[in-house]
This record gives sequence, C-alpha cells and structure tokens, in this order.
Amino acid sequence: MRYVSTRGDAPELGFSDVLLAGLASDGGLYVPEHWPTLEQPAEARTYAERAVEVMLPFVEPDIDEATLTKLCNDAYATFRHPAVVPLVQIDHRQWVLELFHGPTLAFKDVALQLVGRMFDHILAQRGERVTIVGATSGDTGSAAINAVAGCEHIDIVILYPLGRTSDVQRRQMTTVDQPNAHAVAVDGTFDDCQDLVKAMFNDADFRCRNNLSAVNSINWARVMAQVVYYVTASETFAEPVTFSVPTGNFGNVLAGWIAREMGAPIRDFIVASNTNDILTRFINDGEMTAREVVPTFSPSMDIQVSSNFERLLFEMNGRDGGMTAEQLMRFRSSGRLAVEPDQRAAYVTGHFRAAAFDDEATLAEIARVHGATGMLLDPHSATGTAAAAQFGSVEPNTIISLATADPAKFPDAVEQATGVRVGLPEHLADLFELEERTETVSNDLSTVEALVERLVQP
Repeated sequence: MRYVSTRGDAPELGFSDVLLAGLASDGGLYVPEHWPTLEQPAEARTYAERAVEVMLPFVEPDIDEATLTKLCNDAYATFRHPAVVPLVQIDHRQWVLELFHGPTLAFKDVALQLVGRMFDHILAQRGERVTIVGATSGDTGSAAINAVAGCEHIDIVILYPLGRTSDVQRRQMTTVDQPNAHAVAVDGTFDDCQDLVKAMFNDADFRCRNNLSAVNSINWARVMAQVVYYVTASETFAEPVTFSVPTGNFGNVLAGWIAREMGAPIRDFIVASNTNDILTRFINDGEMTAREVVPTFSPSMDIQVSSNFERLLFEMNGRDGGMTAEQLMRFRSSGRLAVEPDQRAAYVTGHFRAAAFDDEATLAEIARVHGATGMLLDPHSATGTAAAAQFGSVEPNTIISLATADPAKFPDAVEQATGVRVGLPEHLADLFELEERTETVSNDLSTVEALVERLVQP
C-alpha cells in the first residue's frame, strides 16, 4: 500500500514512513492510494484477530502478519473488558459501543495502545528516535502519553488548552513520571494548540532538527486503527446499522466512513456535536463557518477547525490535492469553507445526519439514560445517545452510539445530572494524590518551539 497527501504536493510513502511522518511535508494528511476490500471472516474472531485482518492491507509489507498479530495482542491485552469494545443494549433498537475500557478510560486508547507499539517496533528496526508533538482537547494527550511513556525511542510533548480540560484529563497527562513524557498548557483553545502543532511541522528546519512525528488523528495510523471497531460492531447485526458518533475533529466518524467504503454493513452516520456545532451546521445546512470556541461540559468536542474533515474533502474533490489545498487556504483566511452542491449531495446527503446539544440538553440526556437503564454516560457519549434517540424515534433502524469516555473522567457533570458521584477505577485511584508536572506557555510558535527543544534535549 502506498499513501498520498490530501494536498497533492508531497511524495508517496509506504506505511512506516507515513506513521513516522504524521503530517505530510506539504501540510496535508496522508490517505491510502485506494480503499481495500474488506474480507469477511470465515469464523468468529477475537477483537485482536479481526483487527489484524482489517489492518493488514494497510501496513504490508512494512509490517508482516506475524508482527501485526503480536502488536495487536499486546495492545488489546491492556483493556479491562475481554471483548475490548463491548456492545450494550439500552433500548429496543439502540445500542452503546463502549470504547473506554483501555488504560486511560477513553476511546483514544483503542488506537494509541497499538500505534505506540507500532512506533517503537519501527524505530527499533531503524535505530532512530523521534519527538512526538501533539495537541489534545482532553483525551488524546493522556492516551498518547500512556502509550509511549518510557519508550526508549520516543520523546513526547503534548499541548493542551489551559483550563479547558477536566481535572481527570489533565492529571492523567501531568502526573506521568517518565523523563520522555511532557505535558504543556497553552494559554488558548484546542484549535490554537492544533495550529501550533501544524506550524511546527511546517517549520522544515525545526521538524528536521527534532525528527518530529505525530499521534493526533492527523496521523493515518490513528484513523486506521479506529476503523476496526466499526467493522466488528456492524458485523454483529444481520442488517446494515447506523452509527451515532460524538465528534469534534471528525476523525472518529471518518473511520466509520472508511469502514463502509471497505464494505462493512453500515447504513449511515449521525454526527453528534455540542454547542460547537460547525459539523452539524455543515451537514444540515451546507454551511461551514468557524465561530468562537465555547467551553462546554464535553471539552474534547470544543473544536471549530475539524482537521480530519480534510480527508473527506479530498474525496469530495475527486482526490484533487490542488483543489483541496486551495479550499483550505481560503477557509483559514476567511473562516468559511464552500463546497459545491453536487459534491455535498454525493458525499453528505444520505450518508451523514447531524444534531447538536448544549450543556443543558446533555445533562438531561445523561439523566434520561440513567433513569431508564441505570447506565451512566459521560457528557460526550450523551450527545451520541441523544442524537440516536432523536433520529431513532422517526426512523426505527438499529443505531449504535459510540461511548467515547468513561463517566469517571467527568464526575462533576455526571453528578450534576444524576446525583451519582463516579469514582475512578482501581488503577487510577491515587490520581489526585500524585504530583503534577506541567509548564504553561503563551500561544506563540517561537516560544513553544523553544520549550519543546529544551524539554527533549538529552
């Protein structure tokens, strides 16, 4: 498999180089040159076994089947549930796919426990070391740090927006006592953090000098690993299903779209947003206009620049990288992205639906689901079940809502909605007793670059 950039002006690469590069040299995102056809399993498979079958066409020949099998077995052995991503029924035709049973209690673990091992494997083969820089709105940072802390071949620096994550999310990053792991608070929003990361990659001298790599969903391997749970969940049912996906950066729902392109039995997708509803507005009204980011109870979705939408836009443009680059340049300068009506009809209408819920509606949904089923949902997952209930009431097909975080990561919101205070699991019970290690910087590229170089010096 070879990979091409969404902006059309970077060299084609194999999987290993795409993994280590993260962002393409032209500022674009890497995608496979074609979508492979999903092979149907001959018999029942464990999650790790099916993951190997789904991902092997994307990684060969750089990673062979035996190596991928070992990496998947090791990655998913870290999960607290034997099914890895169990399905739980909450209504006659509504299910919840629990993606939060990994070490840091968030869906990012599903990809990053594997991706971290892929990094270490390839870097050991090459005798190289990289500096991973990433931006997080809450969960990616802790999952990435957990996945690579202590790795011999990796330094990691994660930027997070000051005061805009939950206490649990922040502490999961700042209490990791490993010399190669660093959490940095940026005085700004997640979009600012994401822009800083992209700017560091676009600074050719800095990128080369520090051998930068990425674990955000700008890295293809992240999206690839998320494709698997759409495949396994959809194959559980006898009919094509709808997925309701809480998303801000579009990476999670994009993985589902790719699974369907590969042949998974998926009918369509519901995009669930919070007050920061740029994706909902685009899907429902064709309007993608960036507004000011509003802090909410679901901070991982407090985003107005959905970077993974670029991969879908590339497809909408007939894989014309020049057109994609031009559109995105206009979007960055004007805050508005225009897509032709025929493109939207071909790729959005009938494929995506969307709904947005403010904090009040989110808390009401947490209370509703708890009252009806006894299940506790975090605020992100609640937007997904709320959207599923909204559309499922008028269209009774099977809907799977993605539960993206353990409610224990957002105890204040859950308690406000239900009166129940959720405790952390045993392996995180001492989280609030550990010393925090973090630095705060201004939203300034040169300041952040200087700090990164100081942190990763041997």
